[in-house]
Amino acid sequence: MKYLKPTADNQTLFIIPRVYATNLTLTLRDDSTNNTVTIIPSVISNRNYLEVTSSFNLVEGRFYDLKIYNGQGDLSTLNVIYRDKVFCTVQDTDQSNNEYYTVNKSVYKEESGNNDYIILWRN
Repeated sequence: MKYLKPTADNQTLFIIPRVYATNLTLTLRDDSTNNTVTIIPSVISNRNYLEVTSSFNLVEGRFYDLKIYNGQGDLSTLNVIYRDKVFCTVQDTDQSNNEYYTVNKSVYKEESGNNDYIILWRN
């Protein structure tokens, strides 16, 4: 799964496709609305992976289906060379630094206390 941010700035995806090409078409399908957006990204081949850069118009907290096609033009005639799931979040996620996405970030508040309680007994 890939993480992208809800910003209009360029973002880069690092992928290992089935076929290495630099003339690509990218589609993002919103799982909530079922709307598909087609993008022609800029691509750089870097050793064993491709750097796919573009600006994405994404909504915070939504999942997207990502497909990358070999070539440009009619999508029904192009081959899919990469598929993935994308989640849009503003949280910083870096698994190498143990930074993971959490639904409760900045929502859950821990209260300190001594856990003393009083039992009232009545005859």
